[in-house]
Amino acid sequence: MMIRRFFLCTIACVLTVGMVLTCGAVKTAAADEFGDGAKVFIKVLADKAIASLTSKEISKKQREARFRGLMLENFAIGGIAQFVLGRYWPRASDQEKAEYLKLFEDLMVTMYAERFSRYAGETLDIERTEVRNGNDALVYSEIRRVDATQPIKVAWRVRGKPGAYKVVDVIVEGISMVQTQKSEFASFIQQNGGKLDALFAEMRKRIQLST
Repeated sequence: MMIRRFFLCTIACVLTVGMVLTCGAVKTAAADEFGDGAKVFIKVLADKAIASLTSKEISKKQREARFRGLMLENFAIGGIAQFVLGRYWPRASDQEKAEYLKLFEDLMVTMYAERFSRYAGETLDIERTEVRNGNDALVYSEIRRVDATQPIKVAWRVRGKPGAYKVVDVIVEGISMVQTQKSEFASFIQQNGGKLDALFAEMRKRIQLST
């Protein structure tokens, strides 16, 4: 009887360990697939941006339109906008939310599209990818300048699933652009009595200054 129990326990242990190892292998394979896909996604995005936005022959309006298209296709802009507004998002009315989302999109376009007009041959090199869980990865890269000065370190936070990736944050030299924007908006709202109208007015002003 004891031999039989020992034999059954041994089989159970072997099966359990096998299942754990198999599960671990599946998770590792899935993580590798997600990480590799995220790396390719960022490289393709960078190549598209350089190809479509850096031409000196296109107008400012054309560049903004192209940037908006790339942003909406590749960035989780709605989720980013909600995160940036933080605790004020649930308090906003449906009308305020709709207005804010439109202003946020326009502000991102005016803030970043024009920067591509100053492109001077920089290249983006992917260094490595760190998968944090099944659908969240950091793609580490360097933007190398033509003047051979110190490259800029940029990490792209990517979420989604293989074949359907979105950028949720860009971290430049260790500083999260999303967190920075969130802190700035929160501070501005607090300085203006917690009212979203003041933030909206400031966003409109910034957009107009860039047009």
